[in-house]
Amino acid sequence: MLAVKALNQFYGGSHTLWDVDLAVTPGSRMCLMGRNGMGKTTLLKCIMGLQPTSSGDITFEGSDLVKLPAEQRARLGVGYVPQGREIFPQLTVEENLRVGLGVPKNGPRTIPDRIFELFPVLKKMLKRRGGDLSGGQQQQLAIGRALVLEPKLLILDEPTEGIQPNIVHEIGDIVLRLNQEEGLTVLLVEQKLPFARRVASEFCILDKGRRVAAGSINELTDEMVRAHLSV
Repeated sequence: MLAVKALNQFYGGSHTLWDVDLAVTPGSRMCLMGRNGMGKTTLLKCIMGLQPTSSGDITFEGSDLVKLPAEQRARLGVGYVPQGREIFPQLTVEENLRVGLGVPKNGPRTIPDRIFELFPVLKKMLKRRGGDLSGGQQQQLAIGRALVLEPKLLILDEPTEGIQPNIVHEIGDIVLRLNQEEGLTVLLVEQKLPFARRVASEFCILDKGRRVAAGSINELTDEMVRAHLSV
């Protein structure tokens, strides 16, 4: 579904991604792992067209993404929830959700009922400003906004960051539900190892911008964790 091959990226004179390969297969739940500053968010931004790439290929269902602007990538069926959520704090919950309407050519013109089934709290708070919600509620709003696009691939950058434990568990349930019931493919960055082991089906570890390990989540060993993930 998503294939990244030999991807290189620079910030000024700093080489941040080194020949990175990543394959996300349809129906999988891929977790991108690594310590802070290892290139995980940069890789997601390159996939979404929010950071330029220096060399390499990014394809989604056979379409070359490298030359496409971010909005075109969304129209192909890639939903993105950035780190820090980045909702519009001055807009209401309803207005935030409506932002994505009409982005896909044949997408919905009204907020799908499915969003409120997954996140009932959003229905109760439709007229509340996004900035007035708790961190967990804002994360649910950000995920709901991405799902309005009815994506084939959902990309989540640290969805549990700064979230209370009960909401963390709910987000994990929703990711699994979307994947298992609707076949939604998921690519996420996650630092919390228990969450990653519970939610992911596969993993890929970045260390200093290089891919150093990958496989089934069941193949993530304690030795790998000590070498590349422990602080």
